[in-house]
Amino acid sequence: MTVHVARSRFDARDHARLSVSSLAPEPRHGLGMMQVGRIARHLVVFSPTPDDLGRLIEAARVDLPDLAPLATVQRVISANPDSVVAIAQRHRFDAAAPRGEGFIACLMLNADGLAALKAGTFDAAEPRAALLAAQHERPAAIYVWAVYARRRLAGGVSLFFDRLSSPLYQGVDFYARGATREGAGLLTALGFRPGCAASGRLYHFARAPLPDASPPYDTHRPGMSGVSVAVARSFEDLARVISLRAAVYMAEQACPYEEEFDGNDLSATHLIGYAGDEPAGCLRIRFFADFAKIERLAVRAEFRNTRMAFALVRAGIELARIKGYRRLYGHAQKRLVGFWSRFGFRVFEGAQELVFSDFDYVEMLMEAEAHPQAIGIGVDPYVIIRPEGRWHKAGVLDRSRGRAVTRPSFDGRVPAR
Repeated sequence: MTVHVARSRFDARDHARLSVSSLAPEPRHGLGMMQVGRIARHLVVFSPTPDDLGRLIEAARVDLPDLAPLATVQRVISANPDSVVAIAQRHRFDAAAPRGEGFIACLMLNADGLAALKAGTFDAAEPRAALLAAQHERPAAIYVWAVYARRRLAGGVSLFFDRLSSPLYQGVDFYARGATREGAGLLTALGFRPGCAASGRLYHFARAPLPDASPPYDTHRPGMSGVSVAVARSFEDLARVISLRAAVYMAEQACPYEEEFDGNDLSATHLIGYAGDEPAGCLRIRFFADFAKIERLAVRAEFRNTRMAFALVRAGIELARIKGYRRLYGHAQKRLVGFWSRFGFRVFEGAQELVFSDFDYVEMLMEAEAHPQAIGIGVDPYVIIRPEGRWHKAGVLDRSRGRAVTRPSFDGRVPAR
């Protein structure tokens, strides 16, 4: 994209306080045509620290004096960390001290929020919590709340929207307002179309629907492209997991074999992340009385600039929730506490620090909302006997539903002695 400094806003009518600035009015490609891989070589998007977020918003006020109060943005982020990302040029980015140069913000709306948006009653200045989707809830719509990206940073828009292609957000339509000629031109160039008159200059970008209703832990299909996740169900799958963890933990982090393969792999559920058909990452989940432990996240080095880690963690959380677990526990390397906090994990009061394989770790806990389709006693018994992670599809034993009993357990005869 070519970029110039502009003061066009999506939502001046609402005094949305978060607005679009510094984007080109005529970018070359629409949302569905952006070359994410090429852009990722030059830009990076990440979750801003609280101090960095405050600095970015104050910097943006020079061009956009109507930005939302910092407290409002922080409230939205605390409810769903996926809502706001910072953008930086890759050659300037320091993972140890991340510092953003721009930011992008969205509001994840539930069905009531979308209805209010279409009716023109949604207040983007102070969005009500009751109209926003919960962190691990699939939203009904994604409202583009703000984009502040000067010059070369504009390509970060594609990275952010690509991140919102994970199973949780895939197929969810985008909405935005075009309050100025520049803003409307930008939206049109990106592929947005004007919406209903009642909503007041609301623009809509229709995304392709999900190919099926597969949950995030069962999205891989042979021959597909992009990032996907599957449950390990075979010895060959387990070999993939072992290879991935050996490459990451043993080769890169010099973890001893007996510490990496600790005797728990045959009593756990494993998720495999694929880039196309290539195994690229894995995650292990172990289940206890009242909590599930998320552990052994590994992503091959060449795939760490993709959404692989995010897809695996979200899939693991969803799988644990549908099995009825609401408390998710883990040991995070201290340098990765910020990463895990994006999903709702926190260092809880009384959390212990520990060391294994020469790395420093700390306990973290996530309190998840109950899954509306959690599997428990009283559900269809055929669901319970389906393959792990395939509870949403009829399994081989479902064929028995229509067959008559030909081997009764008791036919009235006295068994021979």
